[in-house]
Amino acid sequence: MILIFGQTGQVARELAKRAPEARFLGRDQADLGDPAACARAILAARPAAVINAAAWTAVDRAEDEEAAATVVNADAPGAMARACAELQIPFVHISTDYVFDGAGDRPWRPEDPTHPLGGYGRSKRAGEQAVRAAGGPHVILRTSWVFSAHGTNFVKTMLRLGRDRPLLRVVCDQIGGPTPAADIAAACLTIAATLRQRPDLSGICHFSGGPDVSWADFAREIFRQADLPCQVQDIPSADYPTTAPRPLNSRLDTAGLAAFGLSRPDWRTGLAAVLHDLQEVSE
Repeated sequence: MILIFGQTGQVARELAKRAPEARFLGRDQADLGDPAACARAILAARPAAVINAAAWTAVDRAEDEEAAATVVNADAPGAMARACAELQIPFVHISTDYVFDGAGDRPWRPEDPTHPLGGYGRSKRAGEQAVRAAGGPHVILRTSWVFSAHGTNFVKTMLRLGRDRPLLRVVCDQIGGPTPAADIAAACLTIAATLRQRPDLSGICHFSGGPDVSWADFAREIFRQADLPCQVQDIPSADYPTTAPRPLNSRLDTAGLAAFGLSRPDWRTGLAAVLHDLQEVSE
């Protein structure tokens, strides 16, 4: 049995489709604000593997509530990882491109130094450090620009706005890989299974959709596939200020996926699947 932290998030909901036999823990059963309770849940369940698909994802709010974000994104994963290390079972933890400062234009490698720009990124980096320090079999899966038919994300926001407006101004100088939550979920399950046989593969792995694009070009493809006439005007990040700074370069080097028999997914294919799911829901 696989134990999964998270129940309503984008990746957790996709995991539920692919691993219905897994046990999912929502906030009512394991609040990440109580790291010790998360560890107790693992030790009591004694699962074959653990996937942490839960996190504090409110990037801007983390600027004012960094301590609370750090409990959820660092202290709780650290407690989970230590419990998994005690049981010597695989722990898969999802992290983010926000641990980098976005400098340059080459894809970030897993071994590159981290330098987060804000509270959210710092909380996620602290989580990575805690997971590594636990010493058990683990993979920290850094990903970026997650989207699905669930929850709040860029695809759903663009569809909502694009239906009502003839033109949208979208940032063009932030570059990264949009990543379907469905592909992240499938990768987590594959990695967890592989780690059971190959704990020596423990470490950090990057997973993002390809090809890399700007938010503006991502929006254009959304409107093209959705057959919406909305036009996109490119703007710099300076014209769209946010509470927390965003990295300009979110490209991730995904070469390490090959060790798990995985490859970089094409986000355009994932987008088509999400649009199909959303169409079915609306009918």
